[in-house]
Amino acid sequence: MTRLNLVLLVAVMASALYLVHTQYDSRRLTTELDRATNEARRLETENERLQVERRAQATPARVEKLAKEQLQMRTASPAITQYVSLKALSAASAGAAQ
Repeated sequence: MTRLNLVLLVAVMASALYLVHTQYDSRRLTTELDRATNEARRLETENERLQVERRAQATPARVEKLAKEQLQMRTASPAITQYVSLKALSAASAGAAQ
């Protein structure tokens, strides 16, 4: 009888230790999940902020202002537009082929 009690005691102790280990793993994984969820929220917020910033940087008025100020570009007008005729194109391509 004492041998059976000893085997049952060892089985109960092993089961209890396994339960404690399982609960520890469960808590650890829950903590990791919470951290990952918080990181995902942070990254999503950062992505939204960057998308808004990108849209603000690409407004037509801003692009035109940068083109005028930094690249010294100007708006095309008939006075500064040069038209290329088909004859000039074929003459230029014939000259380049030689």
